[in-house]
Amino acid sequence: MIELRRLSKTFVSKQATHQALKDIDLAVEDGDIFGIIGVSGAGKSTLVRCINLLERPTSGQVIIDGADVTAYRGRQLLDLRQKIGMVFQDFSLFAQRTVLANVTFPLEIRHDRRDQAERRARELLDLVGLADKARSYPAQLSGGQQQRVAIARALANHPTYLLSDEATSALDSLTTASILNLLATINQELGVTIVLITHEMQVIQAICNKVAVLDGSQIVEQGSVQSVFAAPAQPITQRLLGRLPDHGLAEPPAGVLHD
Repeated sequence: MIELRRLSKTFVSKQATHQALKDIDLAVEDGDIFGIIGVSGAGKSTLVRCINLLERPTSGQVIIDGADVTAYRGRQLLDLRQKIGMVFQDFSLFAQRTVLANVTFPLEIRHDRRDQAERRARELLDLVGLADKARSYPAQLSGGQQQRVAIARALANHPTYLLSDEATSALDSLTTASILNLLATINQELGVTIVLITHEMQVIQAICNKVAVLDGSQIVEQGSVQSVFAAPAQPITQRLLGRLPDHGLAEPPAGVLHD
């Protein structure tokens, strides 16, 4: 289980101070596909990066499986990140490595035997439907195929949790659907809990069982997808669902947002 308690994050520069997150309380239960949605700048990418401490909270706690990990560093932090895979919008693959070598990379870091690492990588490439692409390079793959490789790599360490930061926003609708089907399979068959950041309500509806809506650096609404979609209480949620005109929104309407 992932818990965020009174979590806040403030960025300070010479020019300005910006509060990206304010007093976030959130609980992601084992087995969830938990969606976090908001317009650009709402703080959703910062939130997901606080979960694996790529961003350090300014205050509050990150609780993973009952342990307060907020101050983890060094070996504790490395061990924690083996439990938490992450998939990014831009795939973040190594251009000079083959598909197989991209997937084995996390296992090389922890000094697994080469034959064991390659066996694990081939299992995962088979899972994501790319068993025949092991010797290809990222530039030889489509965007959807590259994202499948990134997902396989994120699963290399047998993580308990998978964080997806706008993983489908650079893909067309058909490819997005195939990636979402893959994530659902990973959740159901491997038991991996997924936290999914998106700006698209249709992505939430397609795959998530719970949702939190971020607005102005705070969670303004959360609950089951069914209940939130059936009776959205907040104007921002209604706008994201297309039930209110988006006049006065500082950000573009849903479907054309970028984070």
